[in-house]
Amino acid sequence: MKIAVTAQGQALSSEIDLRFGRAQWLIVMDTETENFDVHNNEVHLNAVQGAGIQTGQNIANLDVEAVITGNVGPNAFKTLTAAGVKIYLAKKQTVAEAIQSFKAGTLHEVDHANVEGHWV
Repeated sequence: MKIAVTAQGQALSSEIDLRFGRAQWLIVMDTETENFDVHNNEVHLNAVQGAGIQTGQNIANLDVEAVITGNVGPNAFKTLTAAGVKIYLAKKQTVAEAIQSFKAGTLHEVDHANVEGHWV
């Protein structure tokens, strides 16, 4: 399974980025092979608006089945669910720890946004 994790850095030892749309990096891992790629999301870091939607579309284009992040707003939630991407929330930890929690089944899939949109 391919999963994406929002990250503050480019390594598995980096902290996850608790912001979804404004995360600087996306780490995409194949959980079966443990191979991963790093994708720069900096273009959305300082977006005036629409960062969650754009990041959600980028993740959908990476053909992932799930995303791990700290928070997800309503527009990002709609974008990801429309693309069939499952959303899992994690607290502050490293990307590697978040992936291990996902594999262990201790992260739970969310069925709604957990923060309000910034541009309501």
